[in-house]
Amino acid sequence: MADSTRPLLSDSNSSESNLPPPKSLDETIEQCIGNFGWAQFLQAALVSFAWVFDAQQTFITVFTDSQPTWHCTDSDLVDSVCNTSSSNLCTLPNQTWSWDFNPHVSIISEWGLQCAGSFLKGLPASSFFLGCLIGGLVLSTLADSSLGRKNMLLLSCLIMSLSSMLTAFSTSIWVYAFLRFLNGCGRATIGTCALVLSTELVGKKWRGKVGAMGFFCFTLGFLSLPMLGYINNGNSWRYLYVWTSIPTLIYCCLIRIFVRESPRWLIVKGRKEEAVSILQSIASNAITMSFTNLCFDIEEDQSNSNPDVYDALKILVRKSWSFRRLLAAMVVGFGIGMVYYGMPLALTNLNFNLYLGVVFNALSEFPAFLITFFFIDKINRRDALIGFTALSGISSALIAVLGQQLGALQIVLELVSFFSACTAFNMTLIYTIEMFPTCVRNSAIAMVRQALVFGGVFSPVMVAAGRENQFWSYGLFGLVIALCGLFVFGLPETRGSVLCDTMDEEEYKTLAKRQFIG
Repeated sequence: MADSTRPLLSDSNSSESNLPPPKSLDETIEQCIGNFGWAQFLQAALVSFAWVFDAQQTFITVFTDSQPTWHCTDSDLVDSVCNTSSSNLCTLPNQTWSWDFNPHVSIISEWGLQCAGSFLKGLPASSFFLGCLIGGLVLSTLADSSLGRKNMLLLSCLIMSLSSMLTAFSTSIWVYAFLRFLNGCGRATIGTCALVLSTELVGKKWRGKVGAMGFFCFTLGFLSLPMLGYINNGNSWRYLYVWTSIPTLIYCCLIRIFVRESPRWLIVKGRKEEAVSILQSIASNAITMSFTNLCFDIEEDQSNSNPDVYDALKILVRKSWSFRRLLAAMVVGFGIGMVYYGMPLALTNLNFNLYLGVVFNALSEFPAFLITFFFIDKINRRDALIGFTALSGISSALIAVLGQQLGALQIVLELVSFFSACTAFNMTLIYTIEMFPTCVRNSAIAMVRQALVFGGVFSPVMVAAGRENQFWSYGLFGLVIALCGLFVFGLPETRGSVLCDTMDEEEYKTLAKRQFIG
């Protein structure tokens, strides 16, 4: 009886295989995994769910750090001295006004920060984004070097959940800001690892759609916040941190038990037996795989594809073409990040219900997700990014220029600007995945996300300053994203390209493309 199985990953000299040797690791993964099946879907969905907790910690300060509503307590002074719509709270005697709820509903009322400067009010949110920067620089390359994608995702979620739990016990604004900094350090690499790991578990055909799954989960996490905030309305802000930290701890256990490591990363690290075992467990076809000798080009480039902790960053900047790509992508990311993280925080500056504003912002991420999911394989990355950054910039600038003349149209323009920034955010991450090879991909994604977060560092202070003059928030948001979007012209088009695994392979592909165009 003939053997019903045949080796897929085999030596090119093997007489037992009727298949030609794979031309690249990307094609080998395609052959192993086959069509997108339930195993790949469950893995990608579980990994992508990390974005839910990422979104919750990113935007939780919209509710915990907001200024609560207040009312006048002396009826004789209403309209003459105390007026909730026109009076400056800081100029009123303490006995003439009171908060509508218990002071513990927000850090502003609990610690008496209503008259503090914009720097102090924005310190916790800025500390979080600063922590994202520091954490990204310290931890990002570990996913490419020693820990791998799965273990880095587990560590990041664990740090974020524990620091979030501790934040609920903050005793002052300074302790709170420090714990938000630690929370940002843990959160820094979650989206990066989740995006890279989920896309490396599938073939080229499903890469964009699987990447969009993470953006959808981020939207769910963002959308869950107004629901949690509404349920917690009138109660202490500390409960929000408890309610978001416990599910994250449970999720860490699920990662440890069920998530598989990236077979691409394992092969690049020389752990081919483990890679084959994982490919066997998630393959959707009936091919049985055996391990002999895979992709000699990977073996020959071990010095570049097997970096130490920070060698991945050195490799990125050593090649002029990769350094130019990285720098341009980071500039674009900086502008997008300033608007993406700043817009939800700036909702308090508009004459609109905060809960509805956050809900509308979260819902606007759904069309951004749908565009990414259904059209990522059909639209050019460069044209789309230029268009969305320009639209976001124009819409945001109109809010600053026309101001109160717009009335209800302010929220419409805000949603258009945020939606455009969301779509640009999603496409930038997928674009970066396609521009860099496996050996440095996680580090490249991490650096671009660092630039996105770096834009977010300035957003809370700009939002606080924008309460007096909207040019310092919406005006600068529009100007920065529009100018930074122009740097897309310095990046190559990658739609339909294969994923490379070494720097030499990527460089050869780039040179071949230039010669073909020339």
